[in-house]
Amino acid sequence: MRPPFVYHPLYSAPLPSSHRFPMAKFKLLHELLLQQGVADPGQFQTPLPAPRRWLELVHSPRYHRAFARGELNPQEQRRIGLPATTPLVQRTWLAVGGTVLTARLALQHGVACHLAGGTHHAFPDHGSGFCIFNDCAVAARVLLQEGLVRSLMVIDLDVHQGDATAAIFAEDPRVTTLSVHCASNFPLRKQISDHDLPLDDGLEDDDYLRAIGDLIPDLLDQVRPDLVLYNAGVDPHRNDRLGRLCLSDNGLLNRDRLVLDTCLRRRIPIATVIGGGYDALEDLVPRHSLVFRAASEQARLHGL
Repeated sequence: MRPPFVYHPLYSAPLPSSHRFPMAKFKLLHELLLQQGVADPGQFQTPLPAPRRWLELVHSPRYHRAFARGELNPQEQRRIGLPATTPLVQRTWLAVGGTVLTARLALQHGVACHLAGGTHHAFPDHGSGFCIFNDCAVAARVLLQEGLVRSLMVIDLDVHQGDATAAIFAEDPRVTTLSVHCASNFPLRKQISDHDLPLDDGLEDDDYLRAIGDLIPDLLDQVRPDLVLYNAGVDPHRNDRLGRLCLSDNGLLNRDRLVLDTCLRRRIPIATVIGGGYDALEDLVPRHSLVFRAASEQARLHGL
């Protein structure tokens, strides 16, 4: 059995050609996984939009209504950096539903992967940095409310701190947050995760893997979560426009293998989201495919 992957064709909402967010990457990633043979068509599951009751476990009704109706003020809109078009509103609700579905599938299968997600700069009452709703936070709260889990860990290895996720769960002992990020990068004002590992600019593969190689296993042994939500952002790559770290493709792949193997050998289910990445699409899309390769390999190695 291959691990389930979650995707919706509407994830790639149209944006102006000059916009720096690579919105086409979701569609191209789906195509690449099929072309590479990493996935087959029957492996994909299609999410439904997140209902308002799920969003309101994290986000204020005022905020999600204003976004959906195009009523955010100019400052709120600039802070997000994405236009509130009808297709973008639709894909935003779908992507949150996709992360919830991925988390459910991970509990059933041991590992599941989402071809979107990782919007970790979205706070309860505002969005930021291309993030509108915090999909991992919503997924965690939904599963906790339904009694499917008692504790979770968010492992966020995007190059930017998972600031909003840290703030959302600051007073919630059921969710442990780990953020490994470039210290000098966005956001300027950091939040306090349960565990933060700020890294110096220019850190390369070996030093990065050493930095997380004991940290993640030790934390998993301490916390013993019922589920890990893993943000596999590829913006720590050396060529990423918004990065500042210096990982290679192979470094990212070994990072993903490490996280997945560490969870699966402890029989902790893991749901992955793709997080950030800002480069030319021909380089970025293969980079995002690495976590799916790693998940397929590790599922096979662990007999899932």
